[in-house]
Amino acid sequence: MKKADLAVAGYVLAAFIMLIVPIPSGLLDVLLCINMGVAFTIMFGSMFAKEALDMSYFPTILLFTTIFRISLNVSSTRLILTSGDPGNVVRTFGQFVGGNDLIMGAIVFIILIIIQFMVINKGSERVAEVTARFTLDAMPGKQMAIDADLNTGAITDKQAKERRDKIQQEAGFFGSMDGAVKYVKGDATAGLIITAVNIVGGILMGMFRQGLDFNTALNTYAVLTIGDGLVSQIPSLLISLSTGILVTKGSKDADFGSALISQLFGVPRTMYLVGAVLIGLGIVTPLNTIIFVGIGAAFVVTGRMMAGTIETAQIENEANQEEMAAEEIRQPENVTSLLQVDPIELEFGYGIIPLADVNQGGDLLDRVVMIRRQIALELGTIVPIIRLRDNIQLNPNQYIIKIKGIQVSEGEILFDHYMAMNPGYVEEEITGIKTFEPSFHLPAVWITEGQRERAESLGYTVVDPPSIIATHLTEVIRQHIAELLSRQDVQNLVDNLKESNPSIVEELVPKMLGLGEVQKVLQNLLREGISIRDLLTIFETLADYAQTTRDTDVLTEYVRQSLKRAISAKYFPANETTSVVTLDPKVEQEIMSSVKQTEQGAYLTLAPERTKAIMASVQTEIDKLESLGKNPIIITSPIVRMYFKRLTEDYFKDLIVVSYNEVETNVELQSVGMVTA
Repeated sequence: MKKADLAVAGYVLAAFIMLIVPIPSGLLDVLLCINMGVAFTIMFGSMFAKEALDMSYFPTILLFTTIFRISLNVSSTRLILTSGDPGNVVRTFGQFVGGNDLIMGAIVFIILIIIQFMVINKGSERVAEVTARFTLDAMPGKQMAIDADLNTGAITDKQAKERRDKIQQEAGFFGSMDGAVKYVKGDATAGLIITAVNIVGGILMGMFRQGLDFNTALNTYAVLTIGDGLVSQIPSLLISLSTGILVTKGSKDADFGSALISQLFGVPRTMYLVGAVLIGLGIVTPLNTIIFVGIGAAFVVTGRMMAGTIETAQIENEANQEEMAAEEIRQPENVTSLLQVDPIELEFGYGIIPLADVNQGGDLLDRVVMIRRQIALELGTIVPIIRLRDNIQLNPNQYIIKIKGIQVSEGEILFDHYMAMNPGYVEEEITGIKTFEPSFHLPAVWITEGQRERAESLGYTVVDPPSIIATHLTEVIRQHIAELLSRQDVQNLVDNLKESNPSIVEELVPKMLGLGEVQKVLQNLLREGISIRDLLTIFETLADYAQTTRDTDVLTEYVRQSLKRAISAKYFPANETTSVVTLDPKVEQEIMSSVKQTEQGAYLTLAPERTKAIMASVQTEIDKLESLGKNPIIITSPIVRMYFKRLTEDYFKDLIVVSYNEVETNVELQSVGMVTA
């Protein structure tokens, strides 16, 4: 065990020993002096703490000092009632501090109790309660502010984690402090009761055991009891004051003993002040000079040693910084930081800045957070951090979306306007600036705030600028989510699944498939908009078929068939007949005949004129479905599906290709055409 742990354990153990074992008056003087020194240390440490978390173990310190102080009360009570000699410290406080007068001592003691109860303790308790409540209430807002700074690139992931940890520590600290102040209040109450018991018990002991008359017994034992009450209540008052100091200003990662000792005795100024106070008490007052001067000197020596350690560390740190600076000068330009590429960026002109500025009422940052939540629920994957940046090179109302540093889409909005879109059944036109909706390139009109109510009454779909940008960004992310899924993202998904289903993960990765092969299967699913949220079913299917093939395209087809319930629910509404187009068996046979297998995978060798003819037929059938207001869906046999999809994806990005094995048996389909050539 570390020395710090032993010291803390010894401090707590001493308290319990004093509750059971009688101790001599000389040792009691030493322990009372140590108790006063610890109380001063806590008070000065609280004063010099820069923030509450610098004394994160303060609730535990309160508990330990309270039990130690009560144990001293029990020991002094035992000595007062048995021998009438509780030692130099108690007698001095009773005679010197209390003026060796029963009435004077009682008045001083009562005043201290009133100050303790009515002023310091009551105020500290109220402040701790209010601070705890407001700290907990403010947690969601602080966390949203951290997410906003992270999305804008103002802080790094590491800094965001540190801030979140600090918020949680503060909430835990002030919540603990709300209850810990009850220790001090209970300690003061116990001291008052113990004092009353001591006076009554002392009178009874003096009269019936020692044959003293009532007045003599009262003066003898009452003065000692008042001294005992003062010597315990003064440190209690100091610690109560420390509590008030700290909660009006909590934990760092460290071993408990080391953190506790370093927080109490790690500030040299505190050690010097405590040492000076104890030495002064030993010299100026009739207190035991040897004990107080010796312990005070020990505090001073400890402070000097701590100062030397800190000075050495500062010199070493400065030397290291100078050496690093010199080394940096000698090295060629460090361009590593310039190589970082953000997965997703949203850049906008200065006219759009108010939409992203929380101080101006903008909620674009909150919408970005909701986009990541929406994609996670919809597709089962985590969207990387979306960086928001202003770009003065853009037009004021322009914004661009970048994927891995390359622009993939752009749009333009009017800040003080709304976009009105005709859903197709509104006949009356509304005046405004004609434009196109950036996500789906639908015709739209920019209208003013005053026209909004009328446009909605006519049946137009009216959208505000932040919603336009958020919708556009969401669609771009959906289109590129497959390439945004990195190996590290897959590893995170695997680790998450391993917590609940370790057996399937251990069976599949990396024994049967490597992380890269799993990544390719998940990317294939995401590329066609299939959710990978049911990762357990996906992994179990891969484990079933990976023994026979490691072709990721073939494995993807097996997985899709296992996910047919989800696929059917996505494309085929329940209790409704869905219009689809089928693929001519002759075309299917022609496609399969043109498939060539290589070590790098399969590819099609279909003649260009045949491809052109098939695509023309596909276009005809898609137009037929769209004229009916239906989604373009083509049903094929399982073995052809992936090749046909690969053939058409460059021509029809929104075309849905589903195999018969991916359709639930209760789904009703109606064929309205066939792709032929």
